[in-house]
This record gives sequence, C-alpha cells and structure tokens, in this order.
Amino acid sequence: MALLALENPEIATSQPPSDQSRSSDSTSTTKTASSASSSATETEGDIFRILKEEKESISRGLGQEQPISEAPANVYVITDEDIRHSGATDIPTVLRRIPGMEVMQMTGADFNVSTRGNNQTAANHLLVLVDGRPIYEYAFGNVFWSLLPVTLPEIKKIEVMKGPSASIYGFNAFDGVINIVTKSPQEMKGNTNGTYAQFGGGEFGTIRSTLIQAGTHGDFGYRLSFGHDQNQKWSNRDTLALRSNKFNLQTEYSLKDNSKISLSGGFIDSNRFDGQVYDVVHESSQLSNGYVQASYERSNFFIRTSWTRWDRNSLALVDPQLRGLAAITDRNGNPSQTFRHDVYTLWTQHTVDIGSTNRLIYGVNAFHNVITQVNVFDSAVQENRFGTYVQDEWRITNNLTFVPGIRIDLHSELNPTYSPRVAVLYQPTQDHTFRISGSMAFRPPNPLETHTDQRNVIIPLGLSIPAIGSRNLQAEKIVSYEAGYQGWYWKHRLRVRGDVFFNHLSNSIGVIQTPNGTFTSANFGQADIYGAEVGFEFLATSWLTGFFNYSTVQVHQTSDLVAAQGLNTRGAPPYKISAGLRGEWDNGLSAESVVHHVAASSYPVSPAFSLFNGFFGGIVPPDSRVPAYTLLNVRGAYRFWKDRAEVAIAAFNAINDRHQENPVGDVIGSRVVGWLTLRY
Repeated sequence: MALLALENPEIATSQPPSDQSRSSDSTSTTKTASSASSSATETEGDIFRILKEEKESISRGLGQEQPISEAPANVYVITDEDIRHSGATDIPTVLRRIPGMEVMQMTGADFNVSTRGNNQTAANHLLVLVDGRPIYEYAFGNVFWSLLPVTLPEIKKIEVMKGPSASIYGFNAFDGVINIVTKSPQEMKGNTNGTYAQFGGGEFGTIRSTLIQAGTHGDFGYRLSFGHDQNQKWSNRDTLALRSNKFNLQTEYSLKDNSKISLSGGFIDSNRFDGQVYDVVHESSQLSNGYVQASYERSNFFIRTSWTRWDRNSLALVDPQLRGLAAITDRNGNPSQTFRHDVYTLWTQHTVDIGSTNRLIYGVNAFHNVITQVNVFDSAVQENRFGTYVQDEWRITNNLTFVPGIRIDLHSELNPTYSPRVAVLYQPTQDHTFRISGSMAFRPPNPLETHTDQRNVIIPLGLSIPAIGSRNLQAEKIVSYEAGYQGWYWKHRLRVRGDVFFNHLSNSIGVIQTPNGTFTSANFGQADIYGAEVGFEFLATSWLTGFFNYSTVQVHQTSDLVAAQGLNTRGAPPYKISAGLRGEWDNGLSAESVVHHVAASSYPVSPAFSLFNGFFGGIVPPDSRVPAYTLLNVRGAYRFWKDRAEVAIAAFNAINDRHQENPVGDVIGSRVVGWLTLRY
C-alpha cells in the first residue's frame, strides 16, 4: 500500500510526470523515494522530509480536496504503481490488500466485492464509480468487475471509502464507495509521444492487451484506448470464461479561469462471460455497455451528466447437478434473460467557505432509469431518483473538527429516505488523528426484486412455480458507528491505522414462498456486524516499502435470515491477514510479493440441493463451509530504454493453494502471466 496523497478525481490540476518517473502518479511513495535516492547530494533524512511534506487529500464527494486525515470516513487508496507492481489482471485482486475488503471470486469472470462482512453472491451493496460516473447496473443490482469500461493502465488511482457514505453519494453507497480515477491526457502522455502499448499473456488462455494514444494541443487534450481481455475457465482450461473488447475516448479543454470541460465516451462488448453464479443459478452471459459523459468543473463547483446503456442476454442455467431436473425460465418457458437498460444521470455540487471555520458542501443529483426489451419482468420499467444533500465542516478549534451532513432521497416507487452522517475529528498534533462517526444508508429494491416474472420449473414433475416481484418492499437500511485512528511515526517512515465498527442491518430483502406456492421478494430479518481493522505501512529504505494488516468481523443474524439460506444470508471469514513487500531499484529491477490469508468460513447453500436430493436422489449438496486458504501473488520486472519499456512475470496464487471462495464457486488455482509494456 503506497503512502500517498489522495486527490480530487474530477478537478485536480494535472501535472506532467517526469520522463524518469516510474509512475504517472506524482505522489507515489515508492517513486518519491527512488527519485530522491538517485541524487547523491540528498541524505536519507532529506528523503523522509520530502515524504512528510506530501499532502494527503481526498475529494469531498468528488468536489474540492481535503487532507485524508480530515476525511469523515475510513479511506484507502490504490495507486497506478500498486496496480502495476501487483501484476494483477483485474481490480478485485488488488483490492484484497485493503483491510476490511471482502473479495469473493466465483468463476474466471465473476467476482463479488463488498466490505466488512457484508459480502454475498450477486453482491449489490457497494457503489462503484469511474471518474464519478456510476457503473452499478441498477436493473439487477450488479457490478461486472471483469467488464469495467477502462483498461488497467489508464487508472491513476482507486479511492476506497469503507462504511455507509449515502450522506453525499446517495442510494447504494450502503457498504461504501469505490471511485476509479483515470489519468488525464497529460498524465497519460507524460514526456513521451503519448503511445502506450501493453500485452500480457499466460496460463488459462489469459490475454490482457491495451493500446493507448494520448496527446495535448494547447488547451485541448485527448486519451484514446483499446483493450482486449480473455481467459479460460478455472474449471475447464479448454472453455472460455471471458472475452471482451473495449474502446474509450476522453477529451478535455482547459479554460482560462482554471476550469475545464470534459467529454468522454466508450463501449465494451463481451460475447462470453461465465456468470453470474448464485443460489442454484450459473448464468452464461453476453453483455455490452456503452456510455457518454460530459462535465464542467472548476475548483469549487462541478456539473456532470451521463448516459449509460447495458444490453444483456443471459442463459439462466442451473447448477450442473440439477440440470435435467430444474430450469429457470420466463413466463413463456424461455431460459434466456434479455433486457436493455438506459441510465441518465445529472449531478451538480458547490462548495462555499464561510468565514475561516466552516466549509459548506451542497449538491443535487438525479437518475432516470429505463428498462426495455425485457422478458423476465412483468413490464418495462421506468424509475426516477432525486437526491439533495448538505454537509458542513466546522473547525471548532485548531485540533477539533465537527462534520455533520444529511441527504434526502426521493424514489418514484418508495417513500423518502433520510441519510445523516456525523463525524468528530480530533488532531492533538499534525501527525495523529482520532475519528468517531455515525451514519445511515439505504439500498432501494432493484427492479429484479420488484418486477420479476419468472418460472421455476421442476422438469420430472412438470411443475412450473411462479416467481413474482413485490411492489411492497422497503429499502434495506444500515446504521453504522465507527472509531478510528491514524498516525505517523519514525520521521514519517511508518503509518499506523486502526478502526473498530458496528453495523446494524435491517429490512433485508430476500425470497419467501407464499402459502399458494409462489415465490416473491419480502423484507425480513436483521443482522449485526461488528469488527476491527489494524495495519501499518512502512518505508524501510529508499528502495523497500511494505505493509501489514489484520481485520476481524463477526456476523450475528436473526433466525429468519439464517433459516432463509438465500442471497440475503451473510457469511464472512472471521479474520483475514494481508502483508506485502516491494523493492524497486535504480538499475530498473523491481519485485513485489503480497500474501493474503483468509480464515475458514461458512456461507449459505440453497435448500434446493437437499430438496431435489430428497425427491430424486443422487444430489450432493455443496459443503457450506469453505476452508481457509492462502494466496501468494508475486511479480518481478525489469525496466529499460530510459524507463519506457518493461518486461515482467507475475504469478497469481504462486503456491497453488487450490481453494473455493464460496461453496458454489469454482476451484481457484494458480496462473502465471508474462507482461511487456512499451511507452514511446
């Protein structure tokens, strides 16, 4: 984990990186230390002085920046250097290093990601943004992590905010927010001609290829990218799990008053996607996603609008053990699920300083969702959402800050919801910050839960049981309390962080069977999730950095949630440990080793397995207990041609600890990938 600055993803001024830089992110600790060590006139003390003067900052709801020590929430960041050194082929693999992140890989394409014990199959409680644009697919409540509309080399950083964040971000910021920030045209170009090419290839038919061209002409800048991804299934090396092609174009025009206008758009098409996997369902999908986004931004104001379209065609297969016995179809007996989903968004925010002690943030945003060409809903769906919020940062004294905020959300099918957040930050000295906070957030039911019209078919008996959505659902609710600390020691060579939290979940949405046999969605059950996270990041020398963290979580659920054994039943490892070391030398060599140990845990298994075994026999229900596993990910690389070329080899699960991360997920093995990167 880099010791670095978080900056505003939308309006931070872009600075061209040095040609000798090892990262386009000018705030990377490893790069800073390496650059400092290259000067014979600088002492080791000078290096750490430079580190200390770096200002860490995070966006206030994608608006103005603030020091990370003053953020009213638990925040981590992953830099482009973290992504490059990891050798990862996907973002969830990199997110594992953050304490409290829950990552569950189901297939070679399907991931579930959440925070603090609240993960599940078909996870839908985490808001994910790319440059402030939501990529959460609202019709089914999905995030397709393998189909993000951006290539990995274009990512500047990933801001991760754990805990409810609805007071600014609104619906679906239930467990937290992940904002993926891409590089500006100037940052992508650096001091080169702006061409970037990368190819990765390895086991399981893995290919990750990227071609990027970036440039600037006066006040105008552009970034154009193409990407191709594919890999085979973990369960069958001869069968594709993922194949996708993507295209993106970002343009910026800088105005004279330090503001800018941006226009971007892109398209991703996947003609093979092994997932989603949940309950007894194992889908095989074809998905495409296109978008256009426009924005105007200046230092204390932005207005942003976007259009996103999802087209999906999924074959709703059941678990291999149940094929020939059960099927899931639309009301006409068709096992394919099709829909077109258009999302229109508008978001504006303004920040005002009131005297020398208060900073007021206020804004509004609106969503218009339209779902058409759908065969598994009772009708086409139109949904409107509108939210307004205000937050005040009141510096009571030089050491004490009070941050209250509230948001009101309106939904065309729900009653209004109110999402408050209150935080108190105390800094006895500049290097130490204590924080306590309380917040509330909501997840509204998605159209699958309110409008579904499908059939569960028991083939040998000729039975077709309806599964119908419910218009009487309430939004799921979370109330969270948290206390945290972060501090610098040893002349800023060591940062220590610790957090404790308590989350109360209510109005969980799940599936019940009515007296007439019909399946439908309903609110029921509560859960308490509490735990702690502690970790440290260190700079041992000018060339060696590392991190260590430990997180623990306990989940207590009411009996009706446990008995349901459905998607809303929670399961989580009681503890996780992550540690890593990174070395980067002036001769161009670099290496990183990161290990994750995940404790054994139990997850719900659909009662359908036991039911069909009782009727027909021969069915072996999956074991609900997932054994502990250890992931060791390593990478070695060599940079040459004035740091404009790099060859690398990376091993995922290098010790080949074959494991499942969910009872119905694939067995995950090891994979070695070679990389070649050129910049010119």
